[in-house]
Amino acid sequence: MRPETETENVSEAPYRSGFVALVGRPNVGKSTLLNAALGHRVAITSPVAQTTRRRLRAVITTDSSQLVIVDTPGLHKPKDALGKELNRAALAELADVDVVAMLVDATKPVGTGDEWVAKHVDAARGRRVLVVTKADVSDGGQVQAQLEAARRLARFDDEIVVSAKEGFNVDAFVEVVSAYLPEGPKWFPDGMETDAEPEDLVAEFVREKVLLNCREEVPHSVAVTCDDIEWAEDGHASVTATVLVEREGQKGIVVGHGGSMIKLVGTQARADIERLLGCKVYLDLTVRVRPQWRRDANEIRRLGYDAGE
Repeated sequence: MRPETETENVSEAPYRSGFVALVGRPNVGKSTLLNAALGHRVAITSPVAQTTRRRLRAVITTDSSQLVIVDTPGLHKPKDALGKELNRAALAELADVDVVAMLVDATKPVGTGDEWVAKHVDAARGRRVLVVTKADVSDGGQVQAQLEAARRLARFDDEIVVSAKEGFNVDAFVEVVSAYLPEGPKWFPDGMETDAEPEDLVAEFVREKVLLNCREEVPHSVAVTCDDIEWAEDGHASVTATVLVEREGQKGIVVGHGGSMIKLVGTQARADIERLLGCKVYLDLTVRVRPQWRRDANEIRRLGYDAGE
């Protein structure tokens, strides 16, 4: 019998797969980190708190692992039914993931909001990774102070400092969290980068442009539905969407003088939608008033902003 070679004695590394939830206060950079890790934009971003309303999964598949990153709404003190539902949706993810990545903004002192988030992170069953974000707009002293303050909030298995905007340590973040994934199969097929429906992504891209262009009194009151996507024989797509606001005055702001604002929103959103659908897009936007929809549980559910069961 011939002897076994050294190569034959080396077992093949196990395939790892699982889920990691990004959690933290609003505007700590969860969606920006998700987009950077994936390599292009699927999650919308803006300076407005509560930009993220829908749970979004991004799938990163390599030869050795499949990492499913779950973007969650920012945890905050809710002021209405929508805020309570967003918190519930974010906290629900902690029970179902293999790794919880708690994001802390390097530019803002660790406070009671972070303490509240950390309490839930500390109770999570999965492994816990501390991620200090926005290293590109903070100095070394700020980063070190945030690390030291955050370490006192919860028991973390690992930590990393990143700048998603500049791409600093983004690949390292993926490596760190992937190392904590259990052995398992691919949950999603090769080539699939998100489980979001095209209609949901279209609605979010339109809402993002409203958030970026309209005045402060509008953003939290805005919701968007994608009503239809029709494919023509020549390959282009006709997309219709509705922008919902709570008051007539807000409708006037979103529409703009002579329709100027909604035209700008449509032009900017169309670029993202064409990249998403891979074709030329005709986008038709309508603005409607739906009073106090954020306080109506049925409306929140219809819009897909509820936590689900």
